[in-house]
Amino acid sequence: MQKDGISHYKEIRRVLYVIWVLNWAVAFAKVLVGVISKSAGMTADGFHSFSDGTSNIVGLVGIALAFRPKDTEHPYGHKKFETFFSLGIAFLLGIVCFELLQEGIKRLRKPVLPEITILSFAVMAVTLLVNILVMTYERRKGEMLQSDILVSDSMHTRADILTSISVIISFIAIKLGFPILDAVVTLIIALFIAYAAYGIIKDSSRVLCDNIVITDVKRIEDIVLKINGVKSCHKIRTRGRPDDINLDLHVQMTPDIHLSDAHKISYEIERELRENIPEISDIVVHMEPQ
Repeated sequence: MQKDGISHYKEIRRVLYVIWVLNWAVAFAKVLVGVISKSAGMTADGFHSFSDGTSNIVGLVGIALAFRPKDTEHPYGHKKFETFFSLGIAFLLGIVCFELLQEGIKRLRKPVLPEITILSFAVMAVTLLVNILVMTYERRKGEMLQSDILVSDSMHTRADILTSISVIISFIAIKLGFPILDAVVTLIIALFIAYAAYGIIKDSSRVLCDNIVITDVKRIEDIVLKINGVKSCHKIRTRGRPDDINLDLHVQMTPDIHLSDAHKISYEIERELRENIPEISDIVVHMEPQ
């Protein structure tokens, strides 16, 4: 592993540890007060926050694997493990969603009147503020470090924010004499979680199924065509993660060019592409006569 790779890994790991502690502190407060007050919505929101912490653990395992050095069985490296493990976060969200749907339906059939107090509102307000700070921090770090784990995990936390807002609204409705809304909000929370899981699966599948990474192929063409000896380029393809792009392209030159000169041009193409697009980690240049 390169030195900068180690630094990158440590920064992502540090962020996950911080978020993990905050998520479980928030979860414990919600579940404790939710159980005491018999609020299904608040308890459900608390378990959702616990799943946030669990996803942090999944993320720690994923990045530990993703930043291992290249080996004979993985000549392209292990970075896709980070994307793969983000699917684990989606799986955890799916489990939580299923359990909340069951609880919501149960509460619709047999409503329970929660005991809403000032403490209930205070806990939800404070934990909501913490979650907003956590999501903003993690999302910004995820985009800066180009980490699928951090971005996916911030989506998980965003769902937690929406569910917390729903719980607060249900508290107000209960105070106004509509206790059945506690069960309704539980079902709404489940839908929020399902949507978050869908978003993670959609983004991860783009990487794992080799979706195009650089859509602006003209950017690549402009770099390559500036190199002396290159007449044209085509069949430009990119795949991989945004921070680990694999690129291959076909380059046309005059048919009488010497093999050694063609080899030098190929190296020049690679050098220029890496210099202008540092996210590219692997380049395959197919040389063709014009």
